[in-house]
Amino acid sequence: MNGNMKLYFRDNFFNAGQTEIMNEQNERVGEVDLRSMFGAGLDVYDGTGNPIYSGSFPFLSGKWAISGPSGEEMGLLRARMSFLSKKFEYEAYGRGVFELISPAFSQEYEIINENGALAASFARVSSWFESSAYCLDNFTQTVDSYEWITVILGMHEIQKRQR
Repeated sequence: MNGNMKLYFRDNFFNAGQTEIMNEQNERVGEVDLRSMFGAGLDVYDGTGNPIYSGSFPFLSGKWAISGPSGEEMGLLRARMSFLSKKFEYEAYGRGVFELISPAFSQEYEIINENGALAASFARVSSWFESSAYCLDNFTQTVDSYEWITVILGMHEIQKRQR
């Protein structure tokens, strides 16, 4: 799912179970399944219930690995040290490296490609649900919206581990 369509999704407060992915019309267009309450991994499903992406921490790693429906590796997310901002790097294998950047106390992120162009943006929205909810705008055809959701929730899991 590409193009400039806003998608809304959330992290489950208790970190286990399914949550819906919704579009601007409040229609269910997918689902996130947080496999356990210990943040071990998650699966993302499209609107017809087909598994399309998985995210998890490789054994003894602080990085977040993303795989496709057949288990093929799609990319790797890692935190980057930064003094006054939150910064992450997503290497979309064979498709480029993207930076996820946010000012220190902001809930808004920009995803920038290697050429410095805006590939996507997302923001934490508190009014949608009681737990961490996000709104995603995807501007690129290179990485689809469901993959970005897997990346963003992985970033959230990395942040929880760092706390």
